[in-house]
Amino acid sequence: MNVLLYAPALLTVYLTQLSLFDTIVQLAVCGSLQVVLALPFLLVNPWSYISRSFDLGRVFFYEWTVNWKFLPEEIFLNRYLHIGLLSAHILVLLIFLPTWIRFLQSYYSFENVSKTSEGKVPMQIRTQLVVFPLFTANFIGICFSRSLHYQFYVWYYHTLPYLLWSTRIPVRVKLIIFGVIEMCWNVFPTTAWSSLSLLICHITILAGMWEYCQPKKDWSKMEWKEMKKT
Repeated sequence: MNVLLYAPALLTVYLTQLSLFDTIVQLAVCGSLQVVLALPFLLVNPWSYISRSFDLGRVFFYEWTVNWKFLPEEIFLNRYLHIGLLSAHILVLLIFLPTWIRFLQSYYSFENVSKTSEGKVPMQIRTQLVVFPLFTANFIGICFSRSLHYQFYVWYYHTLPYLLWSTRIPVRVKLIIFGVIEMCWNVFPTTAWSSLSLLICHITILAGMWEYCQPKKDWSKMEWKEMKKT
């Protein structure tokens, strides 16, 4: 399921870097691989396999939630909370979508420049324009997940340094946020304070990334010259 969190950004990458036909081919490759891997189960009991694999209405155990333990159990189990989180997830993806498109269009332009002028645009710069949408899409899914269990930390812990350094948050505060997140995932059983602290850290990072990637509208002439040089 973690891979699905990357899907919106990956689809954006395909549509901005490939033709529509090539995008369909890539999606067909991804889909056919999943069908091949699922064949042993699809041939025996396809309905049960599909319904259980993509059961979006399943209920999580309140005692294991890491991110929503500060809510009363009746609210945690309320379907309106689930609908609200799903709606917020989609809304934030749409908010970040123009930024992803802008970054990926820049990647396409830089790629063409590099073909005609080798080494002019370093690979380190170009790769960031693809990594940022992918990691952001995954992190947005984490922020608005209906329930995070302890094993889900592996979904995004390795991306946290990159995400934190994709903000203008002071370095000391970045390190504090990183430490608080680590602490929250090591509190067992989860408490109201640990889950609330985790949510605050997630929202802070998300807001910081949004602010950081907004284009500046008041470049000075010196800044513009520096941008052209790079």
